[in-house]
Amino acid sequence: MINRTGSAKWEGGLKEGKGQVSTESGALSAQPYGFNTRFEDKAGTNPEELIGAAHASCFSMALGMMLEQEGIKGVSIETTSKISMDKEGDGFAVKKAHLTTQITADAEEAKVLEIAGKAKEGCPISKLLNAEITMDAKVA
Repeated sequence: MINRTGSAKWEGGLKEGKGQVSTESGALSAQPYGFNTRFEDKAGTNPEELIGAAHASCFSMALGMMLEQEGIKGVSIETTSKISMDKEGDGFAVKKAHLTTQITADAEEAKVLEIAGKAKEGCPISKLLNAEITMDAKVA
């Protein structure tokens, strides 16, 4: 089993509180987050964009692996994952993740799109998310 760690420190209540998020690797170190970075577009990060980055990177790696397994060369993948959080009852819930990906590969478009669909369903972060996951994929 592979284990990776992210951590967060939070002080205060919701609106006036402030936090810092870090990763075990040090790629993120004490990055600020809070109500204003999550709901008011202030400088810093938030859980949804971190999930989006994780989802986009996971999908891209899975697709790269699957294309390689099919013997497809000349692969380049650029992906974003838009994480949508909506009001639910007294709180909020992440309900959707939408992948947008641009794929370059030395293969027929239909084959690449078929494999992209499998990567969308099969990447570990997609499996983790309890949300509707959609995708727009283009092959160049």
